[in-house]
Order: sequence, then structure tokens, then C-alpha cells
Amino acid sequence: MFVNRYCHPDESATSRMLSDLAFRLVEQGIEVAVVTSRQLYEDRHGRLPARETVRGVIIHRVATFSFGRASLPGRALDYLSFHIAAGLKLLALLRSGDVVVAKTDPPLICVISGLAARCRHARLVNWLQDVFPEVAFALTPAVMPRWLHDALARLRDRSLRMAAMNVVIGTGMRARLLARGIAAEQLRVIPNWADPQAIVPIPTRDCQMRSRLNLQDRFVIGYSGNFGRAHEFHTLLDAAGHLQEAPFAFLMTGGGARSNELRAAVARAALRNFHFQGYQPVALLADSLAAADVHLVSLLPALEGLIVPSKVYGILAAGRPVVFIGDTRGEVADLLREHDCGISVEVGAGRQLAQALRALQADPTRARALGDNARRLALTRHTSQCAAADWSGLLDELSCARPVEQLP
Repeated sequence: MFVNRYCHPDESATSRMLSDLAFRLVEQGIEVAVVTSRQLYEDRHGRLPARETVRGVIIHRVATFSFGRASLPGRALDYLSFHIAAGLKLLALLRSGDVVVAKTDPPLICVISGLAARCRHARLVNWLQDVFPEVAFALTPAVMPRWLHDALARLRDRSLRMAAMNVVIGTGMRARLLARGIAAEQLRVIPNWADPQAIVPIPTRDCQMRSRLNLQDRFVIGYSGNFGRAHEFHTLLDAAGHLQEAPFAFLMTGGGARSNELRAAVARAALRNFHFQGYQPVALLADSLAAADVHLVSLLPALEGLIVPSKVYGILAAGRPVVFIGDTRGEVADLLREHDCGISVEVGAGRQLAQALRALQADPTRARALGDNARRLALTRHTSQCAAADWSGLLDELSCARPVEQLP
């Protein structure tokens, strides 16, 4: 029983990950259900069916408030309503011996999921896509005072300790939780992934989007996904100021909290080589990623170990070099160095980023080699089949453990 605010047919990153895994587990003969909301990430007024079965996965959708992401109070009420509705739904659905897999949207859903699991003698598995409240405190310290952060962190830690397992998506995240006193045997690293059968390398000359946008003769620097508060764009804007001449173009695809802010900054700086477009349908994702020669990923250094940008895996599957803006000693930078599939620059190093992009544009053989290495890494370590096998193995382990009723 997965618990997350968004699921199929929603196309946000966490929804895609959950849905992909759920469908694959069903194919392996595992009974899977999801408790989610009736909204879409990009449409808070969306009213999806309260219950449906998709590819064998039973999806239960609960009604919640729908104030949206525009204000913190409204978002908090949305979160609270999902906590209550999801908790009641879990109490109604769970049976003894079931496994509840709580993701991290909304924050601390692990707490209500854990309570419901304990009441119904089920097992709790936390699937951490980020580490709350540390992320919120790093991004909005004025909104979250230290005493509140500490209280929420203790509540979160208690939920992690009572769980049968906590799945984290990176080694940095594992280190953070070990430092909080979570036992090593309660932590399992299962990285996120992309589907290399759905996202395949497409030569730029064959990309329909590139042709439609009239970018055939440009060196395109792409960004695809969420423009969120965890991402850093000043370095990109600085670099773009140094790359106003042909053949450089920046293609920004997606949306999110900082999308309009970035558009306004580009307009103020009179940067003429930017192209913006919204999220693309899943069916067009491979062609969308193929429109760029290289793809940008950014993460504020303060968030290392708290978040792993999931967009990395789609870029790897598309066979494109990753250009990372963030902590050059962090997890993403280490991955790019170890497998020679991209480059990293520090936040604020706009001139260095411009130089690196010029070097890749001037050396297509090197850029192609980085992309080939990226695709190879995606196929060997970051596929949905690998993740499903890891999850299936974990669920088998839990089914062989002591009955829940015997747990202390």
C-alpha cells in the first residue's frame, strides 16, 4: 500500500516514480494499492475518480483541500487534509501483515502512516525522496524557527525508528540519517531511475522538438523538470550573459515555484537566447530531452544529502552529458566524475560554466563520449527493472521476518 499525494495519471517526478514501480511490482505478482489525492500536481482543481484500477494497481483517491502551492498557509491546509483523509483510508483498508510504503509528499506522512500501520498490525516502510524538516529549514529559515525544526525532526526520527525499513535514494541521505541515530540495518539505498526503454537516445538531427523550435543549428543547453526552491539559477543566468552570441541557446522545459521568477530575470537581463515551454507529456519525453546537446541540473549546496535531483536519471537515459551546478564534492558531482558522464561547477561560477559549455560545443567528440557514458550508466544502474528487483527483494525480506504481532 503506497501513500503519496500524487499518482498516475499525474506526471510529476514523484508520481512517475511511484507509478512505474507499482506497475512493475504487479507484473511480479505482488498485490499493490495506492492511497493518493484526487488532484494533479499542475491542476489543483483536478478531480480524478475516487477509485480505479490501472494495470492491476488499485488506486484509492481521497478528497482534500485544494488551495495549491501559491501560499504557505494554503499549502499547509492541503497537507493537513491529506494527512487526515489518508490516515482514515489506511485504517479502513489495511490488513494484518500488509506493508505500507510512505513517500515524503506531503511531509511527515510517515507519521500518520506509521500510526495506521501499528493499529492494523502492518509494517511501515518509509521511502524518502527528501529529508524533512531539514529541507524546509534550509530553504525558509525565517518561516521555520529552530525549535519547530527540532520538534519535527524528533517526530520524524521516531517514525523512522519504528519502521521495518527506510529506503533512501542516495548515500548522502543515508549518512545524514545515520548521524541522526537511525540504525544502519534500518536503512537501504535504492536510487531513483528512468525507463531506458521509454527514454532512448535520439540524434539531435532527428529531434522533432528541436526542428519545431528552429534550433537545428544551435548548441542547445537544456533544463527539464521542476523549477523549484531547491534549485539555483543565478549561475545559469551569469553564464548565459557570456553566451549571447550564436550558436548557444537555452531551452527551459517545465514549471514550478520559480518558473515565473526565472522568466522575469531573463527578461530583465535582456537575454535573447532563452526558450521556455511547459511540462511535456510522458510520451514526448524522449524527444524533449533529445532537443538539448547537454542538460543542466542544479542543487543548492545546503541541500546535499537531503535531496538527490531525480532529473539526472532521465538525462542519463537520454544519452546526454549532465552539467551540474552545485557542490562539486557532493553526490551528483561524484557520480559524474566516477562515470565520466558530465561536468560540475560551483554555485556562482558563471564564467566557468560558460567556458565549460564553450569547450563542449567546440569538441563534439568529447560531448558524444560523455553522452555514451551516461547512457551506459543508466542501463547498468538506474533502470526501473533494477529498482523493481531491489524493492521486490526488500518486500520478500519483510515477508520472511517475524510476524508483526510479535514485534516489540
